[in-house]
Parts: sequence; structure tokens; C-alpha cells
Amino acid sequence: MSSRARIPFLKGHGTENDFVIVPDPENTLDLPVATVAALCDRRAGIGGDGLLHVVRSAAHPEAREMAAEAEWFMDYRNGDGSIAEMCGNGVRVFARYLQRAGHIGEGDLAVATRGGVKKVHIAKDGDVTVGMGRARLPEGDVTVSVGERSWSARNVNMGNPHAVAFVDDLAHAGNLYSAPPFSPAAAYPDGVNVEFVVDRGPGHVALRVHERGAGETRSCGTGACAVAVAAARRDGADPAVTGAPATYTVDVPGGTLVITERPDGEIEMTGPAVIVAEGEIDAEWLEKAAS
Repeated sequence: MSSRARIPFLKGHGTENDFVIVPDPENTLDLPVATVAALCDRRAGIGGDGLLHVVRSAAHPEAREMAAEAEWFMDYRNGDGSIAEMCGNGVRVFARYLQRAGHIGEGDLAVATRGGVKKVHIAKDGDVTVGMGRARLPEGDVTVSVGERSWSARNVNMGNPHAVAFVDDLAHAGNLYSAPPFSPAAAYPDGVNVEFVVDRGPGHVALRVHERGAGETRSCGTGACAVAVAAARRDGADPAVTGAPATYTVDVPGGTLVITERPDGEIEMTGPAVIVAEGEIDAEWLEKAAS
């Protein structure tokens, strides 16, 4: 990075799930784990639950095969620097950045992710809808625990793994600083995002979430989708069975998302996406911080 005195960045959030955005269309930046972690550090860096590395699909080896479908690749990293398959709130913020930068306008676009190509719609009112694909429901019982409490959880995969536990009180999730224990270990060999869920009313739930690699976050888009899917199955509202879409309002600590699962299994998530700042990273600081 020393060849560039300063590196552009932006800061954005989707229902307060916040991200450092690093535009790098031609994939010229080296972003190792320590560098990403330094940028996402809330005291010594810019601060964020994760990092959105904005790259043209054709310029990234993991996305070249998707370039014909999607010009842009969301190279997403967790706040600890680890690579993640997908981030639903991140896709909305990614799309908002592309709009702000003049790469796209209102309407439809496609975004390449490690979880596949995602269809996105930017509405005139500012909300962004993301086609999140279909959920997979791996078989087998899963249990999650906090302290002396344990709950049966629904295993839902949204391109990344989730364990959804319905609880009586969101306070029972504890502080969520560390990952809640789960069993069996074989259910999630690479770790898991854990959602604790309470009912607010018909078709209305609220959650707290421990995101793998980030701790408790203010929102998790794929987690909200996993929760809606688990709630629909629990409520006997599986769209594949009823033939009718199932829509749930999902309150997260940072706001509200609306999730709809259609009879064909496709899931759409709608919510806000905001860019709050932009600036430049000092490359010398970053080299020192990441060393």
C-alpha cells in the first residue's frame, strides 16, 4: 500500500449493521486479515462490523465466472478480518455506495457475492430490496446455550450458517460478547451466526444476534431471513406448502427489516441503507496498524 499515499473509504450502515467501504474497482489493494481488523477496530481504526471491498467481478479471481451476470463483486470481510460468504445488510449498503458513486441508478442491479449473484432493487423511497436466494434447512437437532439455559434451535443456511432459537426474553441471550456454545459441533464446522428471537405479534418478531467473527451486531440481514424462515415453519406458514408468500416484520436492535419468502422459495429482504461519511485512509498508519 505504500505506493499510494491515501486510500479512499466510506462508512455506511444498514439498520445500524455498519461497514467500512473500500472502493477498489481493479482489485489493486492487498487486504490481509490484520489490515481489515485494523480498519474495523472501533477505537484505533474507522470501526465497523465488517468491510465491503468493492471490486469489479472481472478483476477478482473468486468472481470472474459471475462477471457476465454482475459487474460488481462484494468481497465481504468480517470485523476480525475473516472472509464471509454473504452479508444481507452489506449488500444493501454496497448497492447504495454504487448508486452514490454514479455506477448505477434507481431500479434493478445484480451483485456478485461468495454466496452467488444477488438481485437488488433500489426504490425511489430509498429502501433497498435484496433477493437473498433460497434457504436450506439441514436436518438434525441443534442446541444453543447461554449460561445454564439451553434451547433447541433451527438450522437454517442462507449461504452462511444460522442457528435460530425462539426464547421468552431477549435478555436471556446474555451479553453475546462471545459465541454461544452449540451442539453438535459437526453441525457448524466453521462456526455459526446465532439468533435469539421473541414474538412481537402476528407476523412480527424481534431478534438479537451473535455474528460469527463480529460478536453481537445491531442487525444481521441473513439472520433476519433465517429467522423469518424458521418462524414460518414454526407457524405452519411454509409458502411451499400453503402456496402463499410469508412476510415477517423483523425488529433488530438497529431498526426494522421486512422479509418475504415466496412459494418458489426465493426470499426478499427490504430495508434502509445509508452512507454516513467518506474520507481517506492514511496508508502509513494502516501499514503500522496492520503489522
